[in-house]
Amino acid sequence: MQLFTNINLVMEDTIIENGHLIEEDGIITAYGEGKGPAGLNASTIDGRGLYLSPGFVDIHTHGSGGHDYMDGSEEAFRGAAKAHMRFGATTILPTTLSSTDEDLYRALDIFKRVKSTTTGLPHLPGLHLEGPYFSVKEKGAMEERHLKLPEEAHYRPIIEAAEGSIWRWSLAPELEGALKMADLLVKEGIRPTAAHTSATYEEMSEAFDHGFTHLTHFYSAMSTITRRGGFRILGVIESGYLIDGLTVEIIADGLHLPPPLLRLIFKCKNHDEICTTTDSMRAAGLGPGPTILGPLKGGTEVFVEDGIAKMPDRTSFAGSVATTDRLVRVLMEHVGLSLPAAVRATSLLPARFMGLGDQTGSIAVGKASDLILFDEHINVQRVFVSGVETTTT
Repeated sequence: MQLFTNINLVMEDTIIENGHLIEEDGIITAYGEGKGPAGLNASTIDGRGLYLSPGFVDIHTHGSGGHDYMDGSEEAFRGAAKAHMRFGATTILPTTLSSTDEDLYRALDIFKRVKSTTTGLPHLPGLHLEGPYFSVKEKGAMEERHLKLPEEAHYRPIIEAAEGSIWRWSLAPELEGALKMADLLVKEGIRPTAAHTSATYEEMSEAFDHGFTHLTHFYSAMSTITRRGGFRILGVIESGYLIDGLTVEIIADGLHLPPPLLRLIFKCKNHDEICTTTDSMRAAGLGPGPTILGPLKGGTEVFVEDGIAKMPDRTSFAGSVATTDRLVRVLMEHVGLSLPAAVRATSLLPARFMGLGDQTGSIAVGKASDLILFDEHINVQRVFVSGVETTTT
């Protein structure tokens, strides 16, 4: 049993100042105002007036700390997860990208091995597969040679090989065979999410009925209004606003989506349907310079500058180097959200969208004691996963 005292508790919609929290065996058992009950047989953690918040939940991350989940080694998998945790992420969905089948199957095998021994790591409930069933027109930084149509002969063996390890799968819903694939994913307990897509509003509406209830990196690599024969055709971006219940994740680094656009999203869409994500690559948490998107062997050479990864010709972004603490700061400083609202968008809501909201993402009795201590600038000082303090260096 542990007693956290001298803390400011970040709740869903308020802050409990000078509060306490009790956790036992990895579960939150009590919290409230004051120092906590006297005579409690528990080890005491003095929060020194810091904020105690639920750990952040990142449902789309390719890597961090110089490692990528497609590097092909357990060392890289652990290194990326641990590096991300240093900035407050206590639950993550390691994310693949469109690649060779060999690289994808290797990532599946490595994840299964790493997931069996996660001591000192954030929670790893499952993988997020990003691709390879994408629109060529909206491929972004994905290499076209790896893109293909969703054929059952290709994706069913992947599902079988994963043995329940796939948590979500991003694909373009307008592709031939995509809705059939989505029906199977839902049946298997895998969340289909729309990404790198040229779908129209009508196609997205139909896809929603087949389980596509979430948009991957909203605004990035997705269709918007076009004109055909003089008529305006709405795309996936407009669908994100129009379809009730369609949730979105935003790369809230202040660059993928500039501050005015972030403010527009929060002004026009239900806040309960918006969460943050880093979509981070291996250079997250590191400095500027050349790096690799995807696996070290066969990946894409990109360059980090101005706080973001760019393609070598600088014509498009190649990925994010954001960390979860940065997402909270951006929402507070550039969108004007309160600390509880910014934390909620980076913890409870991503957890809820991925079916983890009953387990983690907020301070509540019965939830996992996934907790972080940070200062007024969201500089993370200590990280606890299921009540166990982790070393993040």
